[in-house]
Amino acid sequence: MGGFEAAAEDSASRDRAELESRLADVQEQFRATSDVLKVLTSATHTGQPGRDRVFDTVVDNARRLLGAQVAQIYLVDGDRFVLARSSGLTPEFVDFVAEHPIARDRSTLVGRVTMDRVIHRIDDVLADPGYGRTDFQQLGGYRTMMGAPMVVGDEVVGALNVWRTEVDPFDERAEELLTTFAEQAALALRHVELFAAVESRSAELARKVDQLEALAEVGAAISSTLVPDEILALIVSRAVELSGTDGGSLMEFDEQTGLFGVRTVSGTSPEVIAALRAAEIHIDRTWVGRSALTREVLQIPDLDDVPLPLDEHLAVLHGSGWRSLVAIPLSRAGRVVGALVVRRKSPGSFSPETCELLATFANQSAVALTNARLYQQLEQQSIELAEASRHKSEFLASMSHELRTPLNAVIGFSEVLLERMFGELNERQEDYLRDIHSAGRHLLALLGDILDLSKIEAGRMELDLTTFIVDDMVVQALSLVRERAALHGIRLSLEMDGGLGAVTADELRLKQVLLNLLSNAVKFTPDGGSVDVRAWRDREEVVITVTDTGIGIDPADQDRIFDSFQQGERSASSSEGTGLGLTLSRRIVELHGGRLWLSSRPGEGSTFGLSIPQPDAEPAPEDGVWADGEELVGGPTVVVIEDDPRSAELVALHLRAAGLRAVGASSGEQGLELVRAQDPFAVILDIHLPGMNGWEVLTALKSDPVTAAVPVVVVSVEPERGRGFALGATEYLVKPVSGDHLLAAVTRLLSPTQAHDAATGLSVVVVDDDPLALKLVRSTLEPLGWEVHTCAGGQRAADVVRAVAPSVVVMDLLMPQVDGFAVIDELRPDRDSDGPPIVVLTAKTLTAQDRSRLEGRIAFVAEKAGIDLPGLARRLAAVAAAHPTHTTHGEGS
Repeated sequence: MGGFEAAAEDSASRDRAELESRLADVQEQFRATSDVLKVLTSATHTGQPGRDRVFDTVVDNARRLLGAQVAQIYLVDGDRFVLARSSGLTPEFVDFVAEHPIARDRSTLVGRVTMDRVIHRIDDVLADPGYGRTDFQQLGGYRTMMGAPMVVGDEVVGALNVWRTEVDPFDERAEELLTTFAEQAALALRHVELFAAVESRSAELARKVDQLEALAEVGAAISSTLVPDEILALIVSRAVELSGTDGGSLMEFDEQTGLFGVRTVSGTSPEVIAALRAAEIHIDRTWVGRSALTREVLQIPDLDDVPLPLDEHLAVLHGSGWRSLVAIPLSRAGRVVGALVVRRKSPGSFSPETCELLATFANQSAVALTNARLYQQLEQQSIELAEASRHKSEFLASMSHELRTPLNAVIGFSEVLLERMFGELNERQEDYLRDIHSAGRHLLALLGDILDLSKIEAGRMELDLTTFIVDDMVVQALSLVRERAALHGIRLSLEMDGGLGAVTADELRLKQVLLNLLSNAVKFTPDGGSVDVRAWRDREEVVITVTDTGIGIDPADQDRIFDSFQQGERSASSSEGTGLGLTLSRRIVELHGGRLWLSSRPGEGSTFGLSIPQPDAEPAPEDGVWADGEELVGGPTVVVIEDDPRSAELVALHLRAAGLRAVGASSGEQGLELVRAQDPFAVILDIHLPGMNGWEVLTALKSDPVTAAVPVVVVSVEPERGRGFALGATEYLVKPVSGDHLLAAVTRLLSPTQAHDAATGLSVVVVDDDPLALKLVRSTLEPLGWEVHTCAGGQRAADVVRAVAPSVVVMDLLMPQVDGFAVIDELRPDRDSDGPPIVVLTAKTLTAQDRSRLEGRIAFVAEKAGIDLPGLARRLAAVAAAHPTHTTHGEGS
């Protein structure tokens, strides 16, 4: 029993030892295979160096693991084999194989393996009657051999062979291992081929990308620049670069002369360029002309081979050392426009790929040349149009002066006669005089509209942007048409969503647009109809619409009425009007970045609307209490109790412009606390408030001995004047309220001393050679408390300003000897110079150059013609308040 157990234990030990040996062999084979794959996937070399590294790893591992003295890789090369890599071979054997290559037949193991596409073994080459390379055997001394085919796809590309110098046949495990190594060698070869193909394709793609980028660059230049020579130079330089040539030129064809002119040249000396431009390159007598006429790409591989005599173009190039060139015709819409020529200093043909590339550049060149011609024509036409516009402007300016003078006389004398200053008139005389007066006014309006439209069309109308309360502008425009509407029984209504607040625009021009829309609505509305005006803020826009109950406008006329001198068929009889009002209105609104539109249906009236972009008013502070900065306004204090931010801003702007200080609250409770804390001279109170309403606030103010004497101005949409006065209100205004009415109500509450002190500390220096202008400004500002200094001309203006240090300077530009520009240059050499703010008040029509010269150095520009003096006073106060560091010192003049 003991012997049986010992025998079993010995058998188990042998089995375990055999398994351990086989495991070691498998692990070794796995490491070898892993080494090959690692080299294959991580090789940093491409092409043959990378392939050889893999082959070296394969033959070294095959030789070691198969117990062979030699391992070698042969590759098929036509009808023979070449030794690609080996391990264990002597240099002599390697050289011998190179000198005596192996043929693709069955006389060798390599031949049998590649022909049969399977693994072969020769246990003893000396005993193999078919083995024919005894010279190899004698030199190498091998006896036992084995080989496996290397297959890539369906093609045998080589074989992996191993040999032993003694007769020692390989077993099946060795066959499996050799097959694996052969597959890895074939994989390496395939990897190299694919990598080479990828590199080749990548290089080709890179060339295509370069070409596409060049074409895109040229295309972008054509679409983005108006300088044609820059585009043409770019085309030629990129064509030369990508075609690998030394130089090139782009020629423009002149149909009238039949000649090509050299427009742009690259890679060519100045002397040759001059000679090319001096040469007569005719379409019927030159090689370039033949290319253009036949629409074919022509090339000359070697100018030395061209029969003499050469045409002028080729003669210049040949004499300058150029040898080969290609010409690509440029055509557009079936017409010859030029030719693109690239050339080399060396002889040789141009490949089809190069010619195809140049043809693409030729297409872009044709577009660029056509654009260049159009650009030249456009430039010439622009010059002619500018000259015509200048003559037109000069004519209109002259006509304005020549016509306005007699028109003013016609209007003025007709008014004098209508006022019976020289006696009574009979009914027919009065009727004729009214017709004369009306016709004169009509002609004057027509003249003004024509001049305005001329300015817009010439691009010379510039907006005088200011910040103003749009509510006031709407109310004023309505007041101007109210009388005419009343004569015809037309009802006017206004709806505004709260206060629209401040906008930044050209107030005069915007008012002109709204007045035109209102006048048209009244004019084309039958007696007894209505005109409704609505204004509101829509996000970041201010919108105003005018709706009438007229007969409407036919859809066919709705676009035409915005054209110059056109009127819609809205009346059976002819209506007065210039036919320019809507044209001007649309242009003015568009200058503001807005739009003017029409909505109408026959028989249902019309709605004209305008909108201009404006940021919304800033929200009220979180605590609901706000105040003007003490450093900006230091006049008497007014408490404003208003929950609508835009309405509060509107009131504050009016008060600030009058030199008053505004503090406010958005609720009744906060307002009461402010009145007790601030001790104001007046309170402006809204009725609709959150929580405690206005009636309760008014009652609380008048019942408190501390606040009972403070005057209260109620501003509300509720027309309950009786209730307001009964509760103790001093003034009661119904919204919408104009700025003038609000200021009048507040200033009536001021004592004479307070009214004067509101502008105390504000001073102005007025520089103008017109005594009437000085008198007007003085008479406007001094009653408001301004200290006014005048200077009759620009000679001493800078000295007076420095001596007085005013709050603001008002400057005319058109003065003899030293004009206003010179004074401004002295006071403000640049935008960052210190000094009082400067306001320009002038009759001069400012050019773009004038405005550029004044930009950043003045506060604003106001025109003398039709100046709104109260409005000017408010704007000057606002400018002075925004620059508090400049205070008055010195005596008035």
